[in-house]
Amino acid sequence: MIKLLGATQRCVSNLLSTGRRSSVRRLSLRKLVATMIALAVAAGVFAAAWLNIGFYYSLTASVLLVVLYLILVQKKFCYVAIKTIPRDVKALYTYIQILWITRKFSKLNLTVPDIFHDTVQKHPDKACFLFKDEVWTFKEVEDYSLRVTAVLKSQGVKKGDIVGLLFNNCPQMPAVWMGIARLGGVAPLINTNQRGNALLHSINVAKCDYLIFSDEYQSAVQDVAGQLSPSLKLYKFTHRDLNSSSGKSGEGGDAIQDFTNLLETTPPATWTLADGEGFEGKLLYIYTSGTTGLPKAAVISNARFVFMAAGIHFWRLNSSDIIYCPLPLYHTAGGVISVGQALILGCTVVLKAKFSASQYFPDCAKYNATAAHYIGEMCRYVLATPPSPADTQHNVRVIYGNGLRPQIWTEFVKRFNIKYVTEFYGATEGNANIANTDGTPGAIGFVSRIIPRVYPIAIIKVDQETGEPIRDQKGLCQLAEPNEPGVFIGKIQTRNPARQFLGYVDKSASEKKIVRDVFEHGDSAFISGDILVADELGYLYFRDRTGDTFRWRGENVSTTEVEAAVSRCADHRDAVVYGVLVPNIEGRAGMCGLVDAAGTLDLRALHERLARDLPVYARPVFMRIMDSVDMTGTFKMKKTDLQKEGFDPALVKKDKLYYLDPKLGQYLPLGKEEYEKIVSGQIRL
Repeated sequence: MIKLLGATQRCVSNLLSTGRRSSVRRLSLRKLVATMIALAVAAGVFAAAWLNIGFYYSLTASVLLVVLYLILVQKKFCYVAIKTIPRDVKALYTYIQILWITRKFSKLNLTVPDIFHDTVQKHPDKACFLFKDEVWTFKEVEDYSLRVTAVLKSQGVKKGDIVGLLFNNCPQMPAVWMGIARLGGVAPLINTNQRGNALLHSINVAKCDYLIFSDEYQSAVQDVAGQLSPSLKLYKFTHRDLNSSSGKSGEGGDAIQDFTNLLETTPPATWTLADGEGFEGKLLYIYTSGTTGLPKAAVISNARFVFMAAGIHFWRLNSSDIIYCPLPLYHTAGGVISVGQALILGCTVVLKAKFSASQYFPDCAKYNATAAHYIGEMCRYVLATPPSPADTQHNVRVIYGNGLRPQIWTEFVKRFNIKYVTEFYGATEGNANIANTDGTPGAIGFVSRIIPRVYPIAIIKVDQETGEPIRDQKGLCQLAEPNEPGVFIGKIQTRNPARQFLGYVDKSASEKKIVRDVFEHGDSAFISGDILVADELGYLYFRDRTGDTFRWRGENVSTTEVEAAVSRCADHRDAVVYGVLVPNIEGRAGMCGLVDAAGTLDLRALHERLARDLPVYARPVFMRIMDSVDMTGTFKMKKTDLQKEGFDPALVKKDKLYYLDPKLGQYLPLGKEEYEKIVSGQIRL
């Protein structure tokens, strides 16, 4: 009986592992036959026992045998199951809720403006957006959106047209893109920090037919106007409440039309269902952060918009929540996940023109927020503010976002009295979204060890330097073992809106994010480019970006871990770490750009602290002391230009450079003479 149970358990394990290994990799005919025989024999034994001693006693004996077998032979399996079943069951229930709502909208083939209309009908006078001292009800947002639809229709916008938006945070922004979507247009949300070639690239790569920009970006648009397509129509928007007196919005030039004046003189359109491509049709283009070069325009469909918003909502939020969102609305985090809480799920969302660390929790108190959104380095900036009574004088019970570093997690939630944290992970262009649902410090999500097939994501082995998957003899990818770093992937299923990969507007760029022949020949997956680690319970932890990890002295160095250590040891200053080539030395030496605008940094004390926190090979060999570091709009530090300049004083003009003397154990000034000695090998690192 024990042998039969063993065979059965092994077969069940094989079946359950299909999400990781064989969704994946089909069981061989031999294993399938063995499974059926084992189950048939087990059923026969049970039937024989039933006939001899009765059903109740035979069932009890069989259950006891199974339990005894699992305890004696499968201790680890039992331990993992006991620890994770509550988490997995809750996640499964939430996932079913998400699939139910997406399936409902899919059957009706609704777009986001259509879904928002249903939300408006439920509570037209409820606050949808709070902004400064303004209160925008759900009905007011829809009315504004219908006015936008009327204006753009009169200007010739039709189904399939691309209408770019260059807006700062305000309630009008989502209302404008819903007005575009109602006509079947697509709205690229352009990063407001873009200037010159980057702005020109963002407009051109999306193939914009129209561009609506806020008046504060007029000079940026005019700087590139001569290089834009002559067919591109330009509209300037001036922030002014529609109830205020009308008038000129300012000079815009002959080629620029006054969008605000058009809104003020055009009655709203009559509500109708959107003239788009339905639930799976394109809604927005959202640009990647551009940390490694020019941004790429990722495609966001109505289905993906709903899936991302619902994916956060059903964990800890409800429709009565007031959500504080100081993030830019041109990015997925603010413009989809938080705005979606209002448009799709009926929450009230507080919009902030610009993030302020010192005003984060005071704002939450001011607006009576019950939930708050964070991203990137925000939490570190908030934690670096001086302690004050406002730290706990708020009603925020849950914060959600991505980028809360493990090194400050516990300190942050304790200081600001946060009951729940929902740390999530997902790329704008990807199909692999995960969430840490139980507040395990540092985890960005999890993969079930018991029922992995339910959500087809995995971590596969890759070359740490090239990022290329490591394949087996059959040419298929290999799963990373527990606690082994690997790249995170999400299996592509074209018939499932939640598992589709829409990629970028640039199809060649999209193809680079797809890995093929993953677990069986002919399948495919979105490859994130992020190095993750899963522990034995399935909790996932971010390790680094592919290409950011570098080797020094025969060891792999994670830039993310070193950045966190340096920042912590330097009183939460901005720190960006990267590897630089040193002639005649294998690998890359670690270099750290560290912000010290006030000139108060003690490098000797910093090195002493780093010596306690980091192994020798991970400590930065070079230091670059800067007044500031370039950031993306989503609070990620840019390092491409820093890496190109390296430690050469001839290229680094204004910042101070230092190198680590291993004998003295301290950082020494690095000038032209020291640079030449390092290159020639006279100074040994």
